[in-house]
Amino acid sequence: MTISDKIGQMASDLYEKILIEDIKKLPIPRHLGIITDGNRRYATEKGLPMNDGHVKGKDKLEEVLQWCMDIGIKVVTVYGFSTENLKRSKEEIEFLFRLIDRSLNELMKDQRVKKNGIKVRVIGQKEHLPDYLKETIRNTERLTSKYDNFRLNLAIGYGGREEILDGIKRIASDVVSRKIEVNDINEELFRTYLYDSSVPDPDLILRTSGEERVSNFLLWQSAYSELYFTEVYWPDLKHVDFLKAIRNFQLRKRRYGA
Repeated sequence: MTISDKIGQMASDLYEKILIEDIKKLPIPRHLGIITDGNRRYATEKGLPMNDGHVKGKDKLEEVLQWCMDIGIKVVTVYGFSTENLKRSKEEIEFLFRLIDRSLNELMKDQRVKKNGIKVRVIGQKEHLPDYLKETIRNTERLTSKYDNFRLNLAIGYGGREEILDGIKRIASDVVSRKIEVNDINEELFRTYLYDSSVPDPDLILRTSGEERVSNFLLWQSAYSELYFTEVYWPDLKHVDFLKAIRNFQLRKRRYGA
């Protein structure tokens, strides 16, 4: 490392320390939504096989979850596999399903889950998933159901429009069967028909790779979420990038439409 590099690293480390101290002074977002975009483009730019980008993305998620716990975020929802991703090649889809399956199995053996009290839940249209992955999801949710210190929601086979439509179908069915009356339907009731009504709406949604859209992610829940977009690809996200997103959120004045 050259002298210039050392000076640059020292300046970066100092900036991180300042950011952390500033962040501690203001409220932390309780629920962070993450759109993990850019794995394939990262691999292309690095001259790596595409699937290596997905593996790097999986490793980055483990790192970012620790960053979240370090500053006190209590709920994280990660857009892991969308319904649109089902349009990709069979080979890539199978690799992603196997990678998710392996990650969940590793998670169940990780002592940090118990230590940090991490409850895991998968939201989405699970009928699109292979049987082996559905079984792993059931086991993961069962084994972590007793924890309540930190919530990790993985959106797999997920689409925001699909979630709303599924909720409409179920609420319509309950009206037909007279479990509820039409006049009973309001925002509070409809919320209970979403995939997971036990967590608060996301305060902040972070998206990597420079794309500035939510791409069918938590459409109902993100009505008043703050949005933060960064140019870096997901596997390249650094601690300082994460801290900048949190600090940016803290400096905003949330109006909730007022």
